[in-house]
Amino acid sequence: MPLASPHPNARPRIGVFDSGLGGLSVLRALRDRLPDVPCHYVADSGHAPYGERDDEHVLDRSTRIARHLVEAGAALIVVACNTATAAAVAALRDRWPAVPIVGLEPGLKPALAATRNGRIGVMATRATLASAKFTALLARQPEPQRFHLQPCDGLAGAIEALPLDDPTVLDLVERHVDPLRDAGVDTIVLGCTHYAFVREAIQVAIGPGATLIDTADAVARQTERLLKRIGRVVGEAQAADAHPALVVETTGEPSRLNAACRTWLALSGDARRIVL
Repeated sequence: MPLASPHPNARPRIGVFDSGLGGLSVLRALRDRLPDVPCHYVADSGHAPYGERDDEHVLDRSTRIARHLVEAGAALIVVACNTATAAAVAALRDRWPAVPIVGLEPGLKPALAATRNGRIGVMATRATLASAKFTALLARQPEPQRFHLQPCDGLAGAIEALPLDDPTVLDLVERHVDPLRDAGVDTIVLGCTHYAFVREAIQVAIGPGATLIDTADAVARQTERLLKRIGRVVGEAQAADAHPALVVETTGEPSRLNAACRTWLALSGDARRIVL
């Protein structure tokens, strides 16, 4: 399917953004669940990774990208980044109250339902784990002590910049999974969308009996519910055309995003570079 550029008269679409490539795992879930709804994805790779930036920087970047998506016709925005959700989603909802905004948070509740031995690992950026939003989420769980928090310094940046089978990436996976394996966890929450790219490597490192949890499918289901609530039903898109446009843009170099789109979305075409 070819890529397309946004048009001011285009049908309302789902806007999706992440600090880089990781949000493509969420975009894939959205396309699987809502194949006839137009989407507009922005990878802020020129400013990645958010997990190693301060909240002020992440809020500024998130606001710039959300404005760009709204002006391009987004009827709903998915913040496909745990760090940006923690730092910016409340401010974005205040700024655009008429636009539903779906955020991400680590799947602690489904992990509690999945664990067999009561020991759960959470792999996330240091910024996500230190955020007030995550702290509040953890405090709401019935037994917060079950969760072993693992800040994965450098992993999202390596996934963004290097081939997924690069020794540096695999070494970082092993280094961050080691403490969780030593703690005997049987369930790992993937608290950063980038980590879905190395899911198989994480599975190998923790062992075949462990369960990995991410929230991409849950985000897609929530997006579908909100679209129906605001009247952007799937039938509208189906009536318009069989192959609605998928817009993909990046603030970094397009080649890496193009390769990831081919792998994750079977998408041919050129991602467009933008300056925000």
